[in-house]
Amino acid sequence: MNFRNNPPMIPGWTHVYSGKVRDLYVPEESRYDAAGLTVSDDAEIRAGSVMVVASDRISAFDKILPTEIPDKGKILTQMSLWWFQQLSHIPNHVISTDVPESVAGRAMICKSLNMFPVECIVRGYLTGSGLTSYRDTGSIAGIELPAGLVDGSRLETPIFTPTGKAEVGQHDEPVTREELYAEVGHAIGNRLEELSLELYSTAEKIAREQGIILADTKVEFGTDSYRGEITLGDELLTPDSSRFWDASEYEPGKSQPSFDKQFVRDWLHSPESGWDGSDNVPHLPEDVVEKTRARYVEAYERLTGTKF
Repeated sequence: MNFRNNPPMIPGWTHVYSGKVRDLYVPEESRYDAAGLTVSDDAEIRAGSVMVVASDRISAFDKILPTEIPDKGKILTQMSLWWFQQLSHIPNHVISTDVPESVAGRAMICKSLNMFPVECIVRGYLTGSGLTSYRDTGSIAGIELPAGLVDGSRLETPIFTPTGKAEVGQHDEPVTREELYAEVGHAIGNRLEELSLELYSTAEKIAREQGIILADTKVEFGTDSYRGEITLGDELLTPDSSRFWDASEYEPGKSQPSFDKQFVRDWLHSPESGWDGSDNVPHLPEDVVEKTRARYVEAYERLTGTKF
């Protein structure tokens, strides 16, 4: 079954798009009150709003898996909302959490943004694709780094390494600063970098206070169609968009234990899965599902101090 093409029907809302994890809905014409909006006379909402629903789908290696992780969508949504509150000095797209009961806890009503065609990535530590690039070239996205760094090394200064936005199933590719300027202009490019680095710096300190290292993160921005203001969109600082490491186990020179879907990646790479990297992704075994869910829950509870 092609589960991505079977999003739930929600009274008062029309489905318009499915991503790897999230489904987007717009209010039906003249149905704002029925859709759960309590401020339907607000011109800003009439100018454009969407409901973002986080499913329990999980992706790995740019593939959407046929197995879901129970409660994942709720964890991602609640964690994003918590971070939006911690970083409220940066404008974000959330309007309301007053959503239909069928998607309560996993949905947000948000401003419809004109999204910039880049993923804004900030790296405070060397790992993942950044480590691969460093080993090949001594740099990441054209930024030269000191010699002698290893897997997990903390960078002297966090770096901004944006990528382009690929279609679902494709891999995002790094863009240089010159390519970023060509896409969005110098002024906006510089502002995206400034906001991304400010966001990372603030969030890294908050996470560290909870014994968690924020190694890197991906955020997205767009312009508010009502005010034209650069605004945070999508999700924010979740295990799907960021690497969180346990500070007590941090040891440069090796892969770090992380609060994300590493159990899924490791199993797919194992002989047990028998996966050849094709679109025919196997179902996850129950123990991998349970371990992955537990890591998402632990990340949420340790960061927010709230029981899930």
